[in-house]
Amino acid sequence: MADAVSITKLQDGPKKAAFYLTNLSDGTGESAVKKIDMSTLATNAEGTAVTSVSISKVTFSTVGMSVTLLYDATTNVVALGLPADYSDTIDLSDQVNGLPNYAGTGVTGDILLTTVGHTSGDTYSIVIEVIKKY
Repeated sequence: MADAVSITKLQDGPKKAAFYLTNLSDGTGESAVKKIDMSTLATNAEGTAVTSVSISKVTFSTVGMSVTLLYDATTNVVALGLPADYSDTIDLSDQVNGLPNYAGTGVTGDILLTTVGHTSGDTYSIVIEVIKKY
């Protein structure tokens, strides 16, 4: 069996996108699973593809496990850690353009997710809002 996960695209406009991520764990967990894929985001009016995103806001609830959001690269870089058994909103919209993707060599622009300390019955619910870069 595998964890029951879902990714719902809530918004995909010319400047911003938002996603709703859920997991009901069977104890398997997730390891660097692609959650936001640049190739699936809508292009701008000129047809230019999105190359990267900055995280502007994350609203989350975790039960029993913590979650690590990663910027995908040759060596993945931690973007945010979301603690176990906690609910909160991390609002980075006051930053110039959110939390930029600062990954180095081999950066893809994608955002990955890893669960830590997962056991059967643990859950997370995450709404992640991003600013698109072309």
